[in-house]
Amino acid sequence: MSKPTPDSDLPVSRLDRILAFMALGLLALSVLSFLSIMISTAMGLTHEDYGTGIWPAVSTIVYIAPPLAFVLMLTVIIRAFIRRARANRAG
Repeated sequence: MSKPTPDSDLPVSRLDRILAFMALGLLALSVLSFLSIMISTAMGLTHEDYGTGIWPAVSTIVYIAPPLAFVLMLTVIIRAFIRRARANRAG
């Protein structure tokens, strides 16, 4: 095992930050969409009401955003492992 040095911190690339914030944003959007569906159901909207207006997009976000955010987070983790492996091999 190599000894950790104070300057062994690897810089995080801009792409990694963008992917991480996109994943966080998608999860937040999914939670907000889910809450809006729950609140609207409690206020009396019926099944037929969700077929018009913005509701089809809101209900689609609930199903699409979490798996997409999971894939983005896996991408960030894999990129971090690759970056760390390259740094360990180089130095």
